[in-house]
Amino acid sequence: MGNLFRTLLRQLDSNARHATGVYRREVAEYEVLERDVRARAEALEYTVWLRRKTIDLADKEQPLSADDLALMASVGEQRAGMGLSLPGHQQLVVAHTRLLLREIDQATGPGDGDDLMRLMRWFGPQGTRGGEAYLSGYVAGQRRRMSLAGRVRMLAEALLADDPAASGLASGVGMRVHPRYRVTVIRVPGRQRPPKARREEITETLLRRRQVPILWHDPAELVALTPEHTGEPADAATTPTGQERAQSVVQDITAAVGGTCAIGTSVGATGALAAVLAQARRVSRVAPMKSGQQHLHTMADVFVELGVTRLPEVDDWLRDIDRSLSRGPDLVATLDRYYQLDMDRARTATALNVHPRTLDYRLRRAHELTGIHPGSTRGVRVLSAVVTRSLARG
Repeated sequence: MGNLFRTLLRQLDSNARHATGVYRREVAEYEVLERDVRARAEALEYTVWLRRKTIDLADKEQPLSADDLALMASVGEQRAGMGLSLPGHQQLVVAHTRLLLREIDQATGPGDGDDLMRLMRWFGPQGTRGGEAYLSGYVAGQRRRMSLAGRVRMLAEALLADDPAASGLASGVGMRVHPRYRVTVIRVPGRQRPPKARREEITETLLRRRQVPILWHDPAELVALTPEHTGEPADAATTPTGQERAQSVVQDITAAVGGTCAIGTSVGATGALAAVLAQARRVSRVAPMKSGQQHLHTMADVFVELGVTRLPEVDDWLRDIDRSLSRGPDLVATLDRYYQLDMDRARTATALNVHPRTLDYRLRRAHELTGIHPGSTRGVRVLSAVVTRSLARG
């Protein structure tokens, strides 16, 4: 046994005790693993075992055995049953890795280069195997402890946080992680936020029907992740596009929630979905709030409004124009439909169920109140932004 390994063995007990102290200070949930004297002793025993196993096997350049991996899985399963959350589990893994690397660094002397390289060669691949075994046990423990909706929420949170644990969580709920996702945020106004029991009912229904990761970020916001690519031929007549899949999910959500909502969406690669969620959320916050709508607004639809929200003085100016329009008969709704239909008067009148002359009157009234002609280039630029901001505010 090399000098570095002997040094680590001599320091093993003191390092393990120091590590448990760090866990108590840095991992808020660590207390659930030390509820009584026996649990505290078991937690310390596992901390010692992990270090001893690393030193012994790395010195012999042997992999973790099936029994070693089974023990690590059993610990993960036990800790899930004790109530350790996924973030708590991740904090422990990070703290353990950081402390072990520090212990190795402090124990390494000038002549320990060969021992250090042997230890590092072992630590990478075997650490990955051990982490996967621990996570598989944790997922098994959560399966017994949590509902399917709760476990899918964990999966969605992991995907949106770019957490590598998402793959293991997906297998635990009978799903798989796709290379790319469309992240869709459905924003619900305060007056119609469904209570917790109704949110859980909606989630379970969507899971049975669509089999996609979804979560209520809060009572006013539901997030759905739909795969953007399935690996099937893109030109197959029966293969829906990513947008069509998302559209079907949104249709179910809006029908279940009822009332008005705003929808924002963005697409990105797995492992970079935190930024995709942030963009979809920003889009949803400036997208128009409408009843029963299913249009998936992207940044291209609301890029003007996204820019406006960063300039309060411009947003205030648009709000003043909105107040002027409020003095006319349904002018915001009229202009909204007018611009949706590319300023086609006949189609707009039909959609609004009014006579074309009534539509002409409303457009003239909008001009009189704002000084801006709705059909002019300036009208399209200004009044369409006014309408979208007005509807986004609900």
